[in-house]
Amino acid sequence: MTMVRILSAAEQVAAHLRERIETGGLRGEVPGVLVLAAELGVNHKTVEAALRFLERDGVLENQGSRKPRRVRALPPRGGRASLRIGILHGEPEEAQLDFLVEIRHRLIENGHDPFIARRTLVELGMKPERVADLVSRAPADAWMVVAGSREVMEWFADGPLPFFGLFGLVRRLQYAGAGPDKAPAYGEVVRTLAGLGHRRIVLLARERRHLPIPGYVERHFLKELGEAGIDASGYHFPQWEDTREGFHRMLEQLFRVTPPTALVVQEALLFAAVQQFLAARGIRVPQDVSLVCDDPDPTFRWQVPSVAHISWDNAPWVRRAVRWADNIARGRPDNRRVLSRAKFLPGGTIGPARGRWRLA
Repeated sequence: MTMVRILSAAEQVAAHLRERIETGGLRGEVPGVLVLAAELGVNHKTVEAALRFLERDGVLENQGSRKPRRVRALPPRGGRASLRIGILHGEPEEAQLDFLVEIRHRLIENGHDPFIARRTLVELGMKPERVADLVSRAPADAWMVVAGSREVMEWFADGPLPFFGLFGLVRRLQYAGAGPDKAPAYGEVVRTLAGLGHRRIVLLARERRHLPIPGYVERHFLKELGEAGIDASGYHFPQWEDTREGFHRMLEQLFRVTPPTALVVQEALLFAAVQQFLAARGIRVPQDVSLVCDDPDPTFRWQVPSVAHISWDNAPWVRRAVRWADNIARGRPDNRRVLSRAKFLPGGTIGPARGRWRLA
């Protein structure tokens, strides 16, 4: 006679939670014991015992006292190898970018376990030692780094874990990554503005794009100014303290002393801040100053006049990131990069250079 084993209440809850995890219904951090108890209609002690079963089986990770448990990556039902991938964003807003959301979804579909680091690179001050501390406290098989500084990317390149870079690619380092090739588009921007009579063309870029030396795209911008007969100097590529207050102090000084006739602004976030700054002071676009953003942004489709900006196709980045994760999970080295050629899209925010003026 076959013996029938009756599962305890805790074992039944553990089986239920395991099924939710395997089917993708429960990801990332697990709700608290009391929340699960109320949801499942069982005693909180039963839930706690079930969670300990799942910890023992390697399904959940205990992150310490008063911290939620985290779902570990499980091999998909087809047996495909998987990775736990930490995603380290440059700034909090990046987590909502469509292509980064798509990358996370595709990684999960392929059986991987992506998670977003608790702090961003900006919050860490782009300091390699602080990045090292974060990485040591967030166990991962591999990392995806978005818009890292040169020093941060060098730190990852010197470390033992595989990583994938998005934006901010350091050309002399060998690692997998994807990003736009903006240099040709920058050349077209400078030539277009110079052809409209602009000489005071200023590029606004973050501090990390200046130090220890200007990045590749920024050097190309300065080179294009020289080829257009403009004697490039620090005026055309100003530095500022990388804070909101530092940014606005720089703008006030820039427009009070020798106001530019054209601004090329890196990042849609900074571009919006520039638009607000100009509007508050009655500075007209493009009559008084021409504006170009070096990033695409969904809001540009709704703006009148249309925004002159640099754009590219990021669909290949999604495919490259997922292929990299699959290769690393199978033990295959992968340092290939994909660069999308960017193009300049002129819009209604650029026009001919006008006479001299400045803030009162």
